[in-house]
Amino acid sequence: MTEFKDNNVKASTKSVWAGEKEYRAFGASQVPVVHSVAYTYDDLDHWYDVAIGKTKGHIYGRNTNPTVESFEKKVQELEGAEAATSFSTGMAAISNSLATFLRPGDRVVSVKDTYGGTNKIFSEFLPQMNIDVMLCETGNEAQIEEEVNKGCEILYLETPTNPTVKITDIEKMVKIGHDAGALVFVDNTFATPINQNPLEYGVDLVLHSATKFLGGHADALGGVICGSKELVEQVYHYREINGATMDPMAAYLMIRGMKTLHLRVRQQCESAMKIATFLKNHEQIDQVFYPGLEDHPGHDIAKRQMKDFGGMFSFSMKGGLEAVKLFLPKLELANRAANLGSVETTVGPARTTSHVENTPEERAALGIPESLVRYSAGIEDTDDLIRDLTQALAYLPEPVAAKSY
Repeated sequence: MTEFKDNNVKASTKSVWAGEKEYRAFGASQVPVVHSVAYTYDDLDHWYDVAIGKTKGHIYGRNTNPTVESFEKKVQELEGAEAATSFSTGMAAISNSLATFLRPGDRVVSVKDTYGGTNKIFSEFLPQMNIDVMLCETGNEAQIEEEVNKGCEILYLETPTNPTVKITDIEKMVKIGHDAGALVFVDNTFATPINQNPLEYGVDLVLHSATKFLGGHADALGGVICGSKELVEQVYHYREINGATMDPMAAYLMIRGMKTLHLRVRQQCESAMKIATFLKNHEQIDQVFYPGLEDHPGHDIAKRQMKDFGGMFSFSMKGGLEAVKLFLPKLELANRAANLGSVETTVGPARTTSHVENTPEERAALGIPESLVRYSAGIEDTDDLIRDLTQALAYLPEPVAAKSY
C-alpha cells in the first residue's frame, strides 16, 4: 500500500514526498506538467497491453495522465488507501461515485447537513432517476440505523458538515451500514487527511473536494476519491468514459499546494480554535459552531476520531442577516467568496456559499438560517485575525435579542 520503506513516516512527510519520485523527468526535483493528450507507441503489442491495462502506461488524457497520477498517489498515501482516482471538481467526485454504484430502484441514506451541491443531488437529481433518498437528522443515530435497516445501497456521510460543522460517529455508522450490506462514503473535505482518516474506521470510499484544503491556494479545481482498489477501479471506469477528468495543470498546482498541507492545516486549526473561543464570548454573536469547543454536541466524537478540530467553523449573529450585511464588508483580512481551505481567510453566509443553489425555504428546512456565516481560517497571524474581527464587529449597533433558528 505504501511507497515508503519506513512504515512510521508521518503525514507531514508524506505531504512533501508521496507520489512524486517515479514521475520526475530529466533529473528534475519536481513533477512536471504533462500536457500531452495522447501517448505514442512504436510497438503495437505494447500499445495494446497498455490500452487494456495489462502494462503500466498512458494512452489518452481522458483516461490517465502522469501529473494527475502523481497527485492521486499523494492523496492515496495520506489517506492510507489502496487506490485513488481524481476528477475535474469535488462535485464530479461525488456525482461520479454515486452514479457508479446506484441503479433505478436503489436507495441512499444520508444526513440533512451536507454541502448544498450534494444536497441537490439527493433532493433533485437522484429522485429523477428513480433512486430513493432518505435524509436523516444529523447525529440522530437511531433514525439513521432505522432507515439503513429498511435497505439501502449507500450510506453517505459528511463529517464535519458544511457549513454547520456537525460531527458524525464514523465507526458506529460504518457498522450500521455494513451490517445492512451498504457501502459507506464519507466526504472528508473539512477534516482533511491530516486531521481524519475515515478508511481507518472501515469506510469504503473517502471523498475530497481537492479545490479546498488539499490545493490550498484557491487557484485550481479538482476532486479525488480513495478506497479499495476494487471500488476505485469501478469509479475510475465510470469517470474515464463520462469524462470528468482532472486537468494536468490543476494536478500540478495540487501537488505543489499539498507540500505545505500539514503546515497550513496546523495553523488553520490553531486559529479556528482561538477565534471560535473569542466569538463565543462576544456580545454580538448568538452561537458558534466548532467541534473544538467543549459545548459542541459532537465534541467528544470529534476528539476521538479527529487529530485536530479543523480550520472551519460557523456562527450566527444576534442582529440576523442585517448584521451580517453590515459586518462582513468591514473585514479587511478575509475574502468574501464562495470558497474555503485557502491560505487566505475566506468568509461568507451559507446563502451565497455552500447552499447558494438552495432556496431560502430549502435552507430553512435544512436548519441553515440566512444569517449563518461560514468562516475558513487562513494562515495569517491569529491575533491579526481576531483584531480584524473586533474592529468589524465594532461597527454594529447594540445587539438586539438573539434570533434563534
